[in-house]
Amino acid sequence: MNRKMYYSFHDIPFGTPGYGYQRPALRFSRREIVELFISITILSLAFSIARSRMAYGDYGRMVYLMLSSFLAVITAFACHEVAHKYVGMRYGYWSEYRMFPQGLLLALLLSFTGFLFAAPGAVVIFGSPPKEENGKISAAGPATNMLISAICIPLLPLIGGMAGEIVGGIAAINAFLAFFNLIPFGPLDGRKILAWNTGIWAAMLVASITLFVFSMGLL
Repeated sequence: MNRKMYYSFHDIPFGTPGYGYQRPALRFSRREIVELFISITILSLAFSIARSRMAYGDYGRMVYLMLSSFLAVITAFACHEVAHKYVGMRYGYWSEYRMFPQGLLLALLLSFTGFLFAAPGAVVIFGSPPKEENGKISAAGPATNMLISAICIPLLPLIGGMAGEIVGGIAAINAFLAFFNLIPFGPLDGRKILAWNTGIWAAMLVASITLFVFSMGLL
């Protein structure tokens, strides 16, 4: 019997008679949900501490900033990781988020200085995706952050008060996270996107910087 070799799940003709495999639906394991919850909670606390320290010089408004920090972390960090997971699963790879406890602890400790460097964890892709698939999986996270920032920025001139502060924080943090992850260094997304397509990487980098400048200018 003749057999055809497929090097990626993306190339398998799903839906064709004789192929019983179905693309996996987006689902989360119990461990993944717990680790996402822990990461979101610690990052929200770290962001509120750092922002309170930077903006007001003390921790008096930390509770006030907790809500906006939580919403920013949900949109910036959680949506970023879920986007990686979704695209990875669409290509047929087993993809799950795993937290990095040392990175979360470092983020929490550094937040008391008013500076925040977060390496909370990442979606682990089990398999060996080729360069194009790896690039697209990596691009999904920053692209999601830029989309969220682009949606929020036009709203800033229309709203004020606490709502404006929350939306502005969401726009700025998402744009910054996109830019940071596009740096082509180490395990960051930028290195894999650049290896796949230099033009797409450059366009995403310019777009992320533009969004960050606009969001900061409207705060």
